[in-house]
Formats: sequence, C-alpha cells, structure tokens
Amino acid sequence: MKIAFHAPMKSPDHPVPSGDRQMARVLIEALRLAGHEVSIASQLRTFSREGSHAEFWALRNEAEQEAARLLRLWQQDGAPDAWFCYHPYYKAPDLLGPVLSAEFSIPYITAESSYSYRRNEGARKLAQDQVAAGARQAAVNICFTRRDREGLEEAIPDGRYATLAPFIDVAPFQQLRKIVADECRLLAVAMMRPGDKMDSYRMLAKALALLLDLPWKLTIVGDGPARGEVQAAFAGIPAKRLDWAGEVEPRAIAGVLAAGDLYVWPGCGEAYGLSYLEAQAAGLPVIAQRTAGVPEVVKDGKTGVLTPAGDVELFAAAVRRFLGDRSLCTLFGARARRFVLEERSLSAAALRLGQIFKEFVEKAE
Repeated sequence: MKIAFHAPMKSPDHPVPSGDRQMARVLIEALRLAGHEVSIASQLRTFSREGSHAEFWALRNEAEQEAARLLRLWQQDGAPDAWFCYHPYYKAPDLLGPVLSAEFSIPYITAESSYSYRRNEGARKLAQDQVAAGARQAAVNICFTRRDREGLEEAIPDGRYATLAPFIDVAPFQQLRKIVADECRLLAVAMMRPGDKMDSYRMLAKALALLLDLPWKLTIVGDGPARGEVQAAFAGIPAKRLDWAGEVEPRAIAGVLAAGDLYVWPGCGEAYGLSYLEAQAAGLPVIAQRTAGVPEVVKDGKTGVLTPAGDVELFAAAVRRFLGDRSLCTLFGARARRFVLEERSLSAAALRLGQIFKEFVEKAE
C-alpha cells in the first residue's frame, strides 16, 4: 500500500531528538519492511504547549490550509491508499488525516493514540474531541500499551483496536561486544527538561545518595534546558562518581550502553521508554518504577526490577541488590538482550503490522 504517514506531535524529520521522533522513524521502517511504500504526508505540527483557545483555532486554520494543499496535490497526482497517524493526543490532535481520509475514501489508521477524560477542559477538550472522532473513524487504532488501549476503549467502546508492542531497530546491537570493568557502571539516558524527566533525575539522585557505601560510577547521557537543575540535583554525589556524557548521537548509543552494567532510570510518567529497550538490547538489566507504560518494555523479575512508584528506598534497594551481586547483572542482562532481539525488533514489528493490516485495513479498502 501507499501510506501517507503523519506525526502531529513531532515529524520524523524534526531536528530535536526524542523518543517520539525515534518511534516515528522506526514505525516507518517497520511499515516499509512489511512491504508498504511510506512517505511523510506533511510537516504540520499541531503540538500545543499552552492549550489555549486562540492557539487551537490558529492551528485549525493552519491545518485547513495544509489540507487544501494536500487535496489539490492528491487530485493531481493520485491519493495514497491509507493515512497513518502516529501519536495523536490531547496536545497534538490530527487535524488533517480524518478529513482527507473521508474525502478520498481511504482507511484512516492511528498508532499510539490516547484519550484521558481528565484532559477535557477548555481548549484541551476541543483537541480531545478531534482525537476521539479520529479514533472512532479509524479502520484500526494500534495501541502500544495496555493503559492507552483501556483509555480509548472506555471513551470509544465501538472503536477498532489492535496491540503492537513497543520496539526498536536492533541492528546496532546485534554485533555488540560487552565491555567489562572492575567497577560497576550504572547508565541513564534521558533528555534534561522540566516535568517527568526532571522528576526522574531527582529521584535517581536521591536513591544513589543512599548507595555511597558501595563502589559504582554513573554515566548520564543527555542534555537540555534543565541541565543546571539536573546537576544541582546530583550535588550530593561525589563528582568522581559521575560521568556527564552530554548528548550522544543515536548511532553511538549502543556503544555507550555496552560499557554499562545496569540501567537505572525511574521513569516517572514514562509512556513506555525506548531507552529501556535499547539498554536491554545491549545486555543491561533495568531498574525502574512500575508506573505508566514501563511494564510494557521491562519484564519484572526477568529482565529487570520494577519498584513501586515514588518509593526511593525500594528503588535504591533494587540497585543495591545488583551492585552486591554482579552475577545478577550477567543473568538478567542475558535475558534482557534475548527478549529485545527476539521479540522487540523491526522484523517482529513488521510481522505484527502485517497481521493487523490483514485483519483491519485490507477489509476497509
């Protein structure tokens, strides 16, 4: 099929790296691997930080102009066979796909759409109404987490749903050589920005402050506007224990992770976290919280340990357990690597997408 791909939150071509951009890119690769011809339909970004009525209607007007442009283009060159929208939600609704799909009678597909009743206030409700209408219209809504699926099913019980587990491109990790050091190396990879990411950095710093009686060193990969706040949060940790790696190119992440023994990231409010999959692909067990979508990417008790949300002491205790027994890192790390390489690869995702398209999309054509 010829698929028009759109990511209203952040285009796959956006210059700023993030998990959202990464997921959009691997989705495109998985769709291509499944045999489809994929093109990015539009660079329109409907992300609304403030959520005001003025901002919503300005974006709506911009979307109407973009839809008109695509309509003329498709009338001239031919329409795609389907519209695929990645991550429409209350801050970034799809204001193009539903209209164009209806106009040209092509299947509309969403992936990682979400709906939350508590967001139905002011202009956010206008955005969520668009999300709900799109989910209702969709030939299928592809859900990455149980939480997202349950939220959509509650709001739109007559919608059509399928599950696709979060995945990554495992190619950079397949020939990876593990680097073993005498001192246990902890790893954390995350953007430095206010909100959930900052909350995770603060929790990690508090937990590690309880483990100064043990030998370890932490490598922190990431940068961003909250870098000063992050460094301040770790002020109680001796500087010699911290390696501030800064921003690292995506293609170099596998090599950085290969030098680690244990991935430690609380994951406050994490949708699911592709970095957890990358760490496991490199053979690192994960210590995180049992919150949001994290259980979708870490097998508790097998590839890592998930602790109760907000409990700093139990998080620290989980890290201490692995620091005190390096053989656990080896055991959990081997299972983690096998889990991702075998179950969460591009090829596995392409196979699942093929099944979903056969069941839902081909029938809708």
